Amino acid sequence: AFLMDTQLEDGSWWGQLGSAVPIDDTLQNFSADGMDTGEQIRETNFTAYIATAVWHDYLLHQNMEFVETIWPAVVKALDFVCRHQTPHGDIIWLAHTQTSDKSIIPAETLEATDSLLTGNSSLYKSLACGLNLATLMNAPKPAWANVHHLLGQALRDKPHRFQRITASATKFSMDWYYPCLSGALTKQASVARLQAQWDEFVVEGLGCRCVAHEPWVTVAETAELILTLKAVGMDDRAAEMLGWLDRQRDEQGAYWIGFEYDSEVFWPVEKPPWTAGAVILATDCVERLSPACNLFLHEAL
Repeated sequence: AFLMDTQLEDGSWWGQLGSAVPIDDTLQNFSADGMDTGEQIRETNFTAYIATAVWHDYLLHQNMEFVETIWPAVVKALDFVCRHQTPHGDIIWLAHTQTSDKSIIPAETLEATDSLLTGNSSLYKSLACGLNLATLMNAPKPAWANVHHLLGQALRDKPHRFQRITASATKFSMDWYYPCLSGALTKQASVARLQAQWDEFVVEGLGCRCVAHEPWVTVAETAELILTLKAVGMDDRAAEMLGWLDRQRDEQGAYWIGFEYDSEVFWPVEKPPWTAGAVILATDCVERLSPACNLFLHEAL
């Protein structure tokens, strides 16, 4: 209901809205390299998440009345995303200015704005969920299907299109496993990709590092990697890794953000709901606890 009430005319949302910060559409935003831009932005992958959430809810509850109610917001959101695809198939990570639902983004704007590998992998999954909803609603969206197809080609064959402007020397684990989680790669290619950098990102018995060069494993990244392992058929490894997370809970059962294993301390001293949410999704996928347990398995999309 909050998302429907706050959606902008072009289908997007402001980049900083949520329960952890004041709901204030004057908040300044930051570019991909962390610099304060002093302007409001809307992020494409955040905007697309609504499709995944609605499809997840449908798998859980089979509530067509809810889907029908929120479907117009999903349509506006994914139409917004699709307008920000470059001719190469990648989707830029942000919109600088508001557009109408009929706007064509100038090619020079698309090319001057970066496309992020993790964000585009997430978009690929959200578009798949949106296409599932379109089938459910008997409302074909061939334009979404074409965007999804071209984005898949970019994720498989055009690595040079991502982080082409804000290249970073930091190696984030999400850039390693998200293309595999997305479903854009074949299972064979995904397994090869995961195995190639496994020792770089995974600390046996603890979890997945957030970044390759830091002695810091994080619960959310570990949970997402578990989902990835399930998605590519590495079921035994996923179940084993899920067991590693037990040691990162407090006495009430909440999960810490991460563990700094050189110093043997939980850091930062926070237990946010999004970390717990990632563990819930991973646990559901491994243990098959709900009708939505296949949400992240590619054959379910």
